[in-house]
Amino acid sequence: MGLFKKKKQPEPAPEPEKKKSPLDEMDPTIRPGGVFMVQLLMKDRCETPSIERMTEVMERHIGKVEVGQPLKETADAMKNITLFAAMDHIAKFSDGQGPVQVSVMPCDTFHPEKIDEMKRSQMWDCQQDRDRILSECKYCIFANDMLTGALDPLERAGFDMDYLEALVELFPSCEAVYFLNTGKLILADTIRNRTFTGLDRFIHYVVNVRFFNIQDTNDSIVDTLGMTLLYLEDLQYHFHDMDPNWVVRHAYSIASYCLENRRPIKDGDTVDGVADDGNLDQSLQWKCRFEDAMVKPGRPVLNIHMGKYAAGGQ
Repeated sequence: MGLFKKKKQPEPAPEPEKKKSPLDEMDPTIRPGGVFMVQLLMKDRCETPSIERMTEVMERHIGKVEVGQPLKETADAMKNITLFAAMDHIAKFSDGQGPVQVSVMPCDTFHPEKIDEMKRSQMWDCQQDRDRILSECKYCIFANDMLTGALDPLERAGFDMDYLEALVELFPSCEAVYFLNTGKLILADTIRNRTFTGLDRFIHYVVNVRFFNIQDTNDSIVDTLGMTLLYLEDLQYHFHDMDPNWVVRHAYSIASYCLENRRPIKDGDTVDGVADDGNLDQSLQWKCRFEDAMVKPGRPVLNIHMGKYAAGGQ
């Protein structure tokens, strides 16, 4: 029998649970300043163009580039990724700075079954061609940007659209572009034909203006998806008794204004409303409030109270 009992070691204190921020709960595809992601859809498998060809096209669209190398720890599936550093676009951080980057993956199988019915129902820009594209296009090229969240919103919007134009030129067999951030589907020729220019490209190619009828009511919702990539709030309209096409047009107009002015609209401000003939009317002022989105994904939105057309007792 020992003279001394062994002293019991104190049990370590449990690690304090880390408090999650709202960003941790947010869908990563719409996270503020997140990664811009697209799939170029095509009927047949295609080869990646040569580095020389890709460099020539990229430099024509996004300025001087340098070819990068995947990190050593990159997964085997990513070893064949093509990386470019865009030397004319510098991301600045608190601990340094460096060029933003873009990447292009090799051609792979496209899986349309992963696109749910809700997203399919909101492909308004390609409604007549939607089913044909999603059934005929068996392959895709995945492409994305990196570090661009550190750019000024106007610079990033222009850069990503220049990059997009380079992609549809590099892959002429691309039939349509699917934007993973917003669920939007547009014909590649819409981009090749330069249907829109300047900042309008981001608003009309990337931002998805969605429309929903609320079951068992006469109410509807129009909202946008995609503005968060530029650290701007999406828009939301909850209304009744107005042509939704007029509301969609208003949403595109306000989204464009917010981007051009880096969101000058503040909580409680007003914007010109839409009259009974569908045109803007300065005598109608619709009040704006920051609220939580009514339709998923969850995110803060700029809700526009539509006066006598507003629904839900807002």
